[in-house]
Amino acid sequence: MNTAALKELLYKMADDQLILGHRNSEWTGFGPLLEEDIAFSSMAQDKVGQSYALYQLLHALGEQAPDTVAFTRNAPQFHNCQFVELPNEEYDFSLIRHFLFDTAEAVRFDMLTQSRYEPLAQLAKKIRGELRYHTLHANTWIRQLGSATEESISRLQAALDKAFPFALGIFEPSPFEDQLIEEQLFAGEQALRLRWLERVQTILAETSLHLPDVTLTTPEFGGRNGHHTEHLQPLLDEMSAVFRIDPTAEW
Repeated sequence: MNTAALKELLYKMADDQLILGHRNSEWTGFGPLLEEDIAFSSMAQDKVGQSYALYQLLHALGEQAPDTVAFTRNAPQFHNCQFVELPNEEYDFSLIRHFLFDTAEAVRFDMLTQSRYEPLAQLAKKIRGELRYHTLHANTWIRQLGSATEESISRLQAALDKAFPFALGIFEPSPFEDQLIEEQLFAGEQALRLRWLERVQTILAETSLHLPDVTLTTPEFGGRNGHHTEHLQPLLDEMSAVFRIDPTAEW
């Protein structure tokens, strides 16, 4: 088994979940509806828990303990895509990000249930179940608001146009892509992207929204290799504040 390839895969997934979990938690107390406040808070808890489970797999492979990995690295050491670190902005952007990202994650973890690395395959089965709620929530609101008023449609379309290049950055190829596929650890980012596009387009076909032309869109790559926006380091500073005060604090 190519351990370096497996670690790279685990790091980018864990970092994605941790960072977006923190972003989702920022809606606590600020959601446009009480139900949405609760929903984003619940999804934030799920994502942080999922990141912890993935960091535990990394720890079993010889990496540092989850708290150390999560709270002591700086931005260039993180492998998350840039999409998850962007500020929440208005609810329209957060909803579109929720829809695009969680659709990708649902497909990714479904694919990972077939991984030859058994600990990951077993964890993927658990996380896949949790993500069903996330995608159900996202799809419901996209269908409703994407077919409602002129304002809701135009705002969601503008958010979708802005988010799409960053969403494509989710699928930034790994330097170990061939090894992951050959060793059947993961079927690869290209296969994931194709399935994601099909699923996203199926939902959008039920609305007045349209997906930007993927062939004319330049993906926002870099995050997987430690090249991040100016938004990540302040988020990490805030996220690690408690750990710096009390390193013995538990998740």
